[in-house]
Amino acid sequence: MEKTTHDSLRIGIDVGGTAIKYGVVNTTTGTLVSPIAQQHTPQPANPAAIAKAVRAIVADVQSWETTPSQFAAVGVAFPAIIRQGTAFSAANISDEWIGQKVEMLLEEALQRTVHVVNDADAAGQAETSHGAGKGHKGAVLVLTLGTGIGSALMINGNLVPNLELGHLEIGGLKAETTTSAVARENEGLSWIDYSSRLQQYLSHVEFLFSPDLIIIGGGISVRHEEFLPQIRLATPIRPAQLHNSAGVIGAAQSAGRTDLP
Repeated sequence: MEKTTHDSLRIGIDVGGTAIKYGVVNTTTGTLVSPIAQQHTPQPANPAAIAKAVRAIVADVQSWETTPSQFAAVGVAFPAIIRQGTAFSAANISDEWIGQKVEMLLEEALQRTVHVVNDADAAGQAETSHGAGKGHKGAVLVLTLGTGIGSALMINGNLVPNLELGHLEIGGLKAETTTSAVARENEGLSWIDYSSRLQQYLSHVEFLFSPDLIIIGGGISVRHEEFLPQIRLATPIRPAQLHNSAGVIGAAQSAGRTDLP
């Protein structure tokens, strides 16, 4: 385990439509100091149910032997557009979240400071600071291929929030409906056919943003050798390194920052 001080430890919680992952992170090094734990997302995933689940998660984490009794703040990666702590969308969770002041609700539930960040942005920040994009300058685009397509753009380490590139239209259809990992599974696409779709999408994204590096994340990235070698771009492209821990690490990092409102 990394040498840590209690001041550098934060709880990171990654809320998804089917599962909530969480752990303790050393925000100085960006490393986990506990295993990633997981529980099912309550259904319906409305504000009251999620707040109750998060409260139970924090209580669980504080019972671990490696965990200090108190944390200055908790970071939560959330499947929604987040502006000033408020949700403006809801992906695979209850629509009751739209317009909800997520940070305020969770702070009341936990009785401590909470920082909420879009889930794709959390993963992107973690990958660029401690994963496949570590030390890379310029514009780094992190795309998470899963149920949909999550996206995060970092420019010299600074996040451009709520990019939502899964909603780009390719051939008249939203990219996330044709090019996500779930779309490949649902349609039974071969890796060659999937690579062709991904090529079309990535070429469009490259044209729009001219990034210095593209990182491909999501569970599918562990099989990157099946499809990335077929992709032809001017931009370097790499598989993610942090995989399923990226959201937890990025959430904890947001709680460890002092420059956030």
